[in-house]
Amino acid sequence: MTELQVGVAARIDDLDAEAWDALLPEDHVFSGHRFLGLLESSGSVGAGTGWIPQHVFVREKNTERLLGVMPAYLKSDSYGEYIFDWGWARAAEQAGVPYYPKLTVAVPFTPATGPRLLVAKDARRDEVEAALLRGLDALERELGALSSHFLFTMDDEAERLEQAGFLRRATHQYHWRNDGYRDFEDFLDRFRANARKEVRKERRRAAESGLVLAVETGPELTPEDWRAIERLYRHTSDRKWGRPYLSPSFFARLGEVMGPEVRVATARSDGEIVAMALAFQRGRHLYGRHWGASAYVRDLHFELCYYQLIEHAIREGLTLFEAGAQGEHKLRRGFVPVIVHSNHRFRVAGLHEAVARFLVEEHQNLVDHIIPELAELVPFRTRL
Repeated sequence: MTELQVGVAARIDDLDAEAWDALLPEDHVFSGHRFLGLLESSGSVGAGTGWIPQHVFVREKNTERLLGVMPAYLKSDSYGEYIFDWGWARAAEQAGVPYYPKLTVAVPFTPATGPRLLVAKDARRDEVEAALLRGLDALERELGALSSHFLFTMDDEAERLEQAGFLRRATHQYHWRNDGYRDFEDFLDRFRANARKEVRKERRRAAESGLVLAVETGPELTPEDWRAIERLYRHTSDRKWGRPYLSPSFFARLGEVMGPEVRVATARSDGEIVAMALAFQRGRHLYGRHWGASAYVRDLHFELCYYQLIEHAIREGLTLFEAGAQGEHKLRRGFVPVIVHSNHRFRVAGLHEAVARFLVEEHQNLVDHIIPELAELVPFRTRL
């Protein structure tokens, strides 16, 4: 058995970027060192943000080779998580039970499924994951954290975490999957006639807006473009949520740090970006993240956030497009409901058991009612 060393890094830059990214599976982008590091270096996470980095790592003791990492954060609230536990926190407060601080193993502000326990391909996964979880246990005790939460876990991860004593929660999102479409029209041909007609009408309105529409890569964008993208993000965040999580520095450096993995569906007027949908691509997967527009143009949101990026995914031969959290309107545009997972463990007496009972009922309702009802709303001629 390899002798392992477990530690915690309060800054991701304390761990070698190349060694970290060597652990990242091909189709995933957000759990990588570059994205997480940019969140830290731009001040989007860290002191004063509610996300304090506490990354657990495992090294081979003799060689100090990095074998596993777990991106973790100490939190005193639940902002920016997208797996909503505010109800649990309120119930605990009403019962006189403390809920915070907690540890969250996730990618901040990013409701995308991805690996949370990153392990070297040639390492014994069971040994390294067990060491990472021992590190998490020690971190809980050291920081006085009352619970730990793994958000948007991979299916196999969720199962292993459940076996390790973490409650498994099922919620849902809407994803687009490539069924071997030749082009966008082939995709639309799978729709029922009335749904197909509505999509074409929406696309025609966007095309007739007079704006120049395209999907551009990070290296194609200028510093002026990035300033426009940041303004549009902030404008939409201020208007809809009131709390823009990503700093101006994040956008100023995004093209430099992650340019080849950035995709932006843009609408330009006289060369200036006036609306955008920011996405990331790695391997065969595409992840939509942020939308912004300086003025309302009917159906432009659907065109940039969905249709342009679906068309791009088909052209590039991508297999999956995750377009972010929530939004039943995605169903009518070719996305399907899928179950996503998270895992939770509580140290406060009685709270773990109470949440376990709640999750049984929640899961039953999801499987028996919510998913079947949502499946009725998809536009395809053949039902799911």
